[in-house]
Formats: sequence, structure tokens, C-alpha cells
Amino acid sequence: MRILFFGDIVGHFGLEAVSGVLSKCIRVLHADFVIANGENVSKGKGLTYHDYQALIDMGMDVVTLGNHYLSKNEILDYAGQVTSLIRPLNLKGDFPGSGSSIFNINGVEIQVTNILGEAFMNEEVNSPIETFAELLEKHHADIHIVDYHGESTSEKQTFAAYFDGQISACVGTHTHVQTNDAKIMPYGTAFISDAGFSGGLQSIIGFDVDSVINKIVLGKEGRFKVPDEGDTEVDFVVIDIDEETGLANHIEPIRLINGKEVVHGSHNL
Repeated sequence: MRILFFGDIVGHFGLEAVSGVLSKCIRVLHADFVIANGENVSKGKGLTYHDYQALIDMGMDVVTLGNHYLSKNEILDYAGQVTSLIRPLNLKGDFPGSGSSIFNINGVEIQVTNILGEAFMNEEVNSPIETFAELLEKHHADIHIVDYHGESTSEKQTFAAYFDGQISACVGTHTHVQTNDAKIMPYGTAFISDAGFSGGLQSIIGFDVDSVINKIVLGKEGRFKVPDEGDTEVDFVVIDIDEETGLANHIEPIRLINGKEVVHGSHNL
């Protein structure tokens, strides 16, 4: 089973960048299942129903969220009504929708779970490890992919090491910078600290450079803006999983600049 996992898609510019390459990526890489983190799609924070549907229509099988899960209030109206949206599992209190769902692909169960980290984050959440351990006791799918949305690389590594061999892959999101630590762990779990992001290449983690400098450095009022033109970057990982064991045998990060693969360039993308 080959799975593609796209890191945080930032704004409509990022959405358009992914839309322009997704069908080719699926075709050339012979992907069976595609996941994307969509928590930054709608003007850089949150996910409207319209943008959720755009992701599904372009070919995403599952959309995960993160710390901006509630940045667009309309999610309260639709999260419990759609089947391919995964919000953080370890939220405190009641929240519509599911933090983990199972999808059947040609007779193979693929479970996707979204976990929100604790370190350096503003949201108060239940323990990622305790919450996830309770989930594993309830059902064991053939393949299990975890989107660990967090700031701390060591927190993500600890989670992956603790559940090594019990899940197929732990893919980090949130920092918007594709890391160089993709590996298969000792007991067969694929891991990377961050899958990266999709959006403007000449940006600060997907946001307009001037808008970030004006607010962070110069102290001016205003929100971060999302670029709407220029060069693009699309980051994702390819994960190959043995359907019999549910364990990974390959993980590879891929980075596309203006739709062309950089660094390795071995896939003719």
C-alpha cells in the first residue's frame, strides 16, 4: 500500500499549488491513498466547508487538522456531518467529528488519527500518549497513520518511539518545514518530524514575508497574509506499507518547486 501525505497546505495559493500537481503525483507514484493536513487552508487559519470539499474534490482521501481546528466557527456545523475530516483526537471536552476514522481501500482497513501536541502549544489537550493508547485498545486496523501536529520534534520522536511497531507511520505536521529525518524505526513504524508545507516558496512558513516582519519585528497591527502569486512549494512524503504486517518498509520526503521535483528528482515529477 502506497500512501502520500501532504504537509500543511497554507491558503488558497497552497491549495492551488497542490491541485496543480496532485493528479500527476498520484499517477506517477501509483498512490493508493492520499492524506493532507488542511488546518491552514482557509486564509491561513482553519478550514471552511467549501475548502474542505475542494480538497476532497481534487483527490484527497482524508483531511487532518491541528491547533487551528476551531479558527473557522462553521466547522462546528459540518465536522460531524462529513466522513473524511479528522480533527485532533485528544481535545478536552466535547467537539463534533472524529479524531480517528477507518477507511476501507480494496479490502484493507486504513485508520487515520490526528494528535495535537502539548509542548510549546497554546491549546490544553489530553495526554497524547495516554489518549492514543486508549484508542489502540478499541480497534486495530490493518494500517494506521498518525498525523502528530506539534511544535516539538522530540515530542514527536518520543511518541513514535513509544508506539513503534504498533502503528504504520507517525508523520509530523505544524512547523511547515520539511525535516531531514525520515526513517523506518526499529520495529517498523515510518517516521518524519515534519512533512513540510504547500504554498509560496518565497514566504515565511507560507505567509507573506512583509506581513510577518511588520507584525513580529516592527510591532505593527494586522494579520499575517497569504501570498497569491509567485513561486510555489509543495512538500509531501511517500510511505510504502506491507498490507500483511501493517508495518512500513519505505518513507521518502519529496519537495516540488513550481511543480518540479528537487533534490533527488528520481520520480519524473
